[in-house]
Amino acid sequence: MRLCYRARQFWQALATCPNPGELDKAQAVLSPSQAVLFGGMQPSEQAHALSMLEALQAQGETEPDLLVAALLHDAGKQRCPLRLWERVVIVLVQAVSPSLIRRWGHPVAGGCRGWRKPFRVAVQHAEWGAALALEAGVSPLAAALIRRHQQPAPAGSALREDILLCKLQAVDNNS
Repeated sequence: MRLCYRARQFWQALATCPNPGELDKAQAVLSPSQAVLFGGMQPSEQAHALSMLEALQAQGETEPDLLVAALLHDAGKQRCPLRLWERVVIVLVQAVSPSLIRRWGHPVAGGCRGWRKPFRVAVQHAEWGAALALEAGVSPLAAALIRRHQQPAPAGSALREDILLCKLQAVDNNS
């Protein structure tokens, strides 16, 4: 089920590159410095983020922090760009033993080198992305959404941040 989703995402990534019209949608939401951060993402990550933005807007979402977080939630991956085969390795290990990704992905020196690189990116990109997004001028709420986008959202929470996180995760899981 999750493996099928990842396989579909993989094949879409091979053929996906946002067109100028789609990129204009991001420009309408992001500040100039945030747009630069978005522009540093790989085309497949940009396309994924734009798909999330579209889904949120189709649901009537207009919350700026949520829309910014949707566009920049994977921006931390540009710190250590992954090759296609490294993405495949992450998906395969995730399918076999998710705990290995967490164990092999913990922060250590040399984060962008060696065989653990893909796992470090998988585990740490949310934190890296939040830091980069703050430098680009996002709000503390948007940064928190980016930082938490892979963490379990508390069920039934009435906190605004948790409600927005659930919405972000829902479109991320379906994009």
